[in-house]
Amino acid sequence: MPTVIAVDAMGSDRAPRPEVEGAILACRHHNVRVLLVGREEEVRAELEREFERHPRARHLPIDVVHATEVIGMGEKASTAVRSKRDSSMRVGLRLVREGRAAGFVTAGNTGAAMACAKMVLGTLPGADRPALAAVFPTASGTAAILLDVGANVDCKPHHLEQFAVMGEIYSRSIFGIPKPRVGLLSIGEEEGKGNDLTREAYGLLRRLPLHFVGNVEGRDLYNGKLDVIVCDGFVGNVALKVSEGLVSTVRYLLKESLKSTISSQVGFLLSRRAFDDFKKRLDYAEYGGAPLLGIKGVCIVGHGSSNATALKNAVRVAAQFADTRINDRIEKGLSSHRPHPPAPAPDALSAGPATV
Repeated sequence: MPTVIAVDAMGSDRAPRPEVEGAILACRHHNVRVLLVGREEEVRAELEREFERHPRARHLPIDVVHATEVIGMGEKASTAVRSKRDSSMRVGLRLVREGRAAGFVTAGNTGAAMACAKMVLGTLPGADRPALAAVFPTASGTAAILLDVGANVDCKPHHLEQFAVMGEIYSRSIFGIPKPRVGLLSIGEEEGKGNDLTREAYGLLRRLPLHFVGNVEGRDLYNGKLDVIVCDGFVGNVALKVSEGLVSTVRYLLKESLKSTISSQVGFLLSRRAFDDFKKRLDYAEYGGAPLLGIKGVCIVGHGSSNATALKNAVRVAAQFADTRINDRIEKGLSSHRPHPPAPAPDALSAGPATV
């Protein structure tokens, strides 16, 4: 039986077109059934346009679930999630909670997706906060997972401990790495480097039964020496956005250089092929969005600028996440590792409130 995935049809910047096109591609290439959640009239109109272009797509397992409201990118997450009870995001996550869908995909407001997932689905036992896990290509051809990349701006050391456990299990389950190498993102490799958060988290991660390699630096995200890199959401989101900007700049500069240096037709075609391969290896759309780890269900969050390919791959990742039952493994891992907040220092117990 195909795996049922609900897709927020109103989430992306150009919704619902990328979501509809992505659903068609996903159903063609993967064993999935897609429920497009959104304003039914708009979604069906877009579906009809695609069916006119591709008549065979009418027979694909795609259905529409009506939702009257939409959470915009600029809306305050907490307010929008509570006030818009019939939003496409909330309706889609309810489908997961009710067992009508195995996973949910959205390219909408990231903060709203996290808040709505916590409210509708809840968090796994042992996971104080969900974490967004982004996948990065590396020089060695492997994939590196960075978490958190934006779900939690402010973190405590035990949150990073939980992120390490969840990221390690995700790496083993999806990428098949027997013993993922886990690093803590800091400003130097020495144990004492970093701020209070990273120094305290270092001690917690070192005690976990994982392959913890210690502190790592920003460049280690791309060299293939790490499989999982842990950080708070503020640092992770900055790293993610800087990386995206750098990739776009490098692609543009490389394309311009090829245009100015390649004169022959054969040379142009060979260079074009190499450039397309380079572009594909760095394209975020190939990785299909970031899973929200630590919730009782499957929720994949993509870029607001996601195209059809990105949505197709997000559906694939959601189905893979559900089929491999990663949440069961994460819950078991958190329970066995028991990453809990450290006890207060003796002097802190007797100390009065701090003054600012």
